[in-house]
Amino acid sequence: MAKVIDGKAVAAGVVEQVTAASNALEAQTGARPGLAVIIVGDDPASHVYVSSKSRMAKQCGFKSVQHTLPAETTQGQLEALVASLNADPEIHGILVQLPLPGHLDADPVIQSIRPEKDVDGLNIVNAGKLMTGDLEGGLISCTPAGAMLFVRQTHGPDLSGLNAVVIGRSNLFGKPMSALLLAANATVTTAHSRTRDLPGVCRNADILVAAVGRPQMVKADWVKPGATVIDVGINRIDAPERGEGKTRLVGDVAFDECAEVAAVITPVPGGVGPMTIAMLMANTVTAAMRAHGLKPPAF
Repeated sequence: MAKVIDGKAVAAGVVEQVTAASNALEAQTGARPGLAVIIVGDDPASHVYVSSKSRMAKQCGFKSVQHTLPAETTQGQLEALVASLNADPEIHGILVQLPLPGHLDADPVIQSIRPEKDVDGLNIVNAGKLMTGDLEGGLISCTPAGAMLFVRQTHGPDLSGLNAVVIGRSNLFGKPMSALLLAANATVTTAHSRTRDLPGVCRNADILVAAVGRPQMVKADWVKPGATVIDVGINRIDAPERGEGKTRLVGDVAFDECAEVAAVITPVPGGVGPMTIAMLMANTVTAAMRAHGLKPPAF
C-alpha cells in the first residue's frame, strides 16, 4: 500500500514558514506583505475560494485587501483597478479570481498585472522565466509549485535518471509542471488527449502527474510499481451511497486501486488542493521581500 501524502500537513508547514518570513519582513522594514484579491460577480464557488485566500493571508500576517466588483463591471473599470494596485507600494501581490463574467476578457487583465506582483504566476514574463529555467527570478504558478514540493520531499531536489510523465498540457498546470520537472533534471514526457497509447506512456513513469479533469481515468495498470503518483484533478461525481442527489470529490486517479501499486500517492481531497493557497501565500511573501531588497526563503 502506498504512502499517502498529507497535503494539509505539508501546506501547514509552508504557511508556518511564510508567517515567519512575514514577521521578519515587518521587523526589518516596518512593512507587511500586501495581497489584493479582485472578484467580479457573484459566482458562489469563487467567493468561497476568495474568502479562504483572504483568511489565510490574515493568518500569515499580511495586509489583505479584497475588491468585490459587481457583475456588470466593464473591462476598462477592471483594468483601471489593476493599474491602481500596480502603482500601490503597499500591495505586493495582485490576484484576479477566475473565471470572470462572460463579457470580460481575462487575458489582458492578467497580463496587465506587473510580473513582480503576479502571485498567480500567469503573466507571460513569469511563464517565460520558468520555461527558460529561471526559477529564482520570477513567480511560479501556485498549483504546480505545490505539486513540485511533494515531488522534492519524496525524491529530493535532483531528479536525474527519473522519468516523469505529466498528463495534461494546460498553460495553468501541465506546461509549468513539465518545466519544473525538467529544471530538476527529470526526463519529462508531456502527455495529452492526442498521445498514442497513453497507458503505455504512463507505465514508464517514476513520477506520474495527472491533470486532465477526467474522473478516475488513471487505472492501476497505468502505474509503474513503486511510482510516485500526484493527482491534481478535482472532479465531482454522483455518490448515491451517501443518499439521493449526493456527490463526492475524486481525482483523475482511481485512488484505491492505484494506491496498491504506487509507492507514494496524493489523495483527493486533501492532497494538492491545500497546497495551492499555501503557495499563493509563499509567492506573496516572496514578492514583498524582493520589493524590499531582501532574499526570500526557499519553499
